[in-house]
Amino acid sequence: ARAMQGKSSKFIGLIFPNLTNPFFAELVQNLESKLFMKGYKVIIASAAENEQIEHDYLGMLMANQVDGIISGSHNLQVKEYQRISAPIVSFDRHLAKDIPVVSADNYQGGKLAAQFLFKNKAEKIAVLVDEDTSVSPTLDRLQAAIDFFTKNNVSFDPLDSNEIELEKVFPGPYDGVIASNDISALKIAAIFQKNGSILNKDFFITGYDGSRVIREIAPQLPTVIQPIEKIAEVLVSTLLQQIDDPNKQAVSTILPVAFWPGLKDK
Repeated sequence: ARAMQGKSSKFIGLIFPNLTNPFFAELVQNLESKLFMKGYKVIIASAAENEQIEHDYLGMLMANQVDGIISGSHNLQVKEYQRISAPIVSFDRHLAKDIPVVSADNYQGGKLAAQFLFKNKAEKIAVLVDEDTSVSPTLDRLQAAIDFFTKNNVSFDPLDSNEIELEKVFPGPYDGVIASNDISALKIAAIFQKNGSILNKDFFITGYDGSRVIREIAPQLPTVIQPIEKIAEVLVSTLLQQIDDPNKQAVSTILPVAFWPGLKDK
């Protein structure tokens, strides 16, 4: 009935894969705050990296006539995105041809991580690969590391994080690790430390995301910092532009990243 009357619901749907990850939790918090300031409330859906759950949530959001959707989902084979009439903006995922993507510079992030290990003379490097089934900008992180190491004649082992048991692989022969996110990096660092190695002295590891809570509780962890507040700001502004003018093609945006080298353990 509301749709027939042409009235706005003033609700925005947020779909993200895993809110237990501090990065996504902080991003969603920023999105909720910025949308509230614009007069919108949010319906938050955690897709839990499950296609059926995401399918059901999309149906729920459209049944509730949300004015728009911001999605950071990993389940990109979901075909419904191509049929939804409501404005959509994606974070770090290619959902459909006409859906704009907001992301931090994944290629630069991967390059910064590789440069850090190279600068610290890591000799035996493991690169964790956490691939999903999507065509995602995050794959540029891996490509950047491959390009940098190849250019500098540095050998490395790509390891599928979905196939290995961390405790059986690390520390192993490695003195350098590129992890796919901060949580994974901290788990691996703990294994090294349990075996008597000192972070940023005996071994080097890079995380990814650099959320506020991770930098507060683990300032010793080197990590690529994604600008969470700026990402939220651009996601919201891009979506609201689409809501205000559905006929105008929204553009994708790539934001700069930074690198935190970590504090040395004493």
